[in-house]
Amino acid sequence: MTTEAPLPSTSASPTARQVWTRARGVVLALALLLVAAVVIAVARSGAQHGELDPRSADPLGSRAVAELLADRGVDTHVVTTLEEASAAAKPDTTLLVAVPDLLTHRQQSRLHSAFADSGGRTVLVSAGSASVDRLAPGVVADPATSFGSTLDPVCGLPAARSAGSADMGGIRYTTTRPDADECYPSERLATLVRVPAASGPGDTVLLGAPDILLNDRLDEQGNASLALQLLGSHPHLVWYLPSLADGSAAPEEGERGFFDLLPSGWVWGTAQLFVAAALAALWRARRLGPLVPERLPVAIRASETVEGRARLYRKANARDRAATALRSTTRTRLAPLAGIPVSQAHTPEVLLPALSTRLHGDGQASLHDLLFGPPPGDDAALTALADRLDALEREVRRP
Repeated sequence: MTTEAPLPSTSASPTARQVWTRARGVVLALALLLVAAVVIAVARSGAQHGELDPRSADPLGSRAVAELLADRGVDTHVVTTLEEASAAAKPDTTLLVAVPDLLTHRQQSRLHSAFADSGGRTVLVSAGSASVDRLAPGVVADPATSFGSTLDPVCGLPAARSAGSADMGGIRYTTTRPDADECYPSERLATLVRVPAASGPGDTVLLGAPDILLNDRLDEQGNASLALQLLGSHPHLVWYLPSLADGSAAPEEGERGFFDLLPSGWVWGTAQLFVAAALAALWRARRLGPLVPERLPVAIRASETVEGRARLYRKANARDRAATALRSTTRTRLAPLAGIPVSQAHTPEVLLPALSTRLHGDGQASLHDLLFGPPPGDDAALTALADRLDALEREVRRP
């Protein structure tokens, strides 16, 4: 059997235009991601550190009050861990806790123990019921917050009387301490409370709202005066921004975690939802019956169908399946020509001897490898196999 030279390319070979058409969606998506990353990086390149951060010049930052305190000789030091905050417990230091409710119960207890008898001042901003019991014993946070913002001091605290009206509000407090100062009341409940320490000159100040510390509200009412007097009573200010990355926030052994706090009904309800979703997925994924052939609305040329399947095989890199399809179809066509039934076309012991009698010259060689051999190793070998199968069929059909 003569063998023709393998063709360098076939109609199923993708062109450069086709490769670009397939890849342009991925390239466009990567380009959009790159542009978005650059835009986000540029937008965040400024000094943006979040709300109540003395390093931030954003409207919700507190850089303005830190700058004013620096002009008055008060240095501001930002800390993000409980260890750093506890180490700053000194008589000449004011500790500001930005979001006390983010602290765990254990962290709150440790922080209160460190500053209770230090002689310094502790300022708690927007401390709710989750933290006020441990950080300010004797003070209770009311569940209903204030809807007002500009309030009058109505108390004897010198800092409040000197500042006058200020943007307070937020969480409201009540206290059983007779020596406490309750200022800026909203519906008879204070939004600023100062509680003296049980012993020593220290005290704790609770602010129901952070408005007087924000950059965009500092120049309104008496906000600046009140903030400077509350935070500038000592030469050192430690600004504590609780962080979830703080190692002290990890629960200890035996301490309840998040899932322990969920009611048991929620857990069982969620499990039932997962079971229902799995059953729904199985129901929708079941087979509805055998496949039914559909009549095409138009006639499609056989060459287009062959070329379409060839492109699919090439895209999936399925040379083995393509070679199997070519050999199987060739054997099926050759069997009647060799005088054997189609049912035995795929049995080498029956088909090969019958074909040998129909071949001439050296065409009898390598029949087994050609019709039943291993899959080709590359596209060129697949093309050569197709050419050899065509040549074999022509040889058998030759009278």
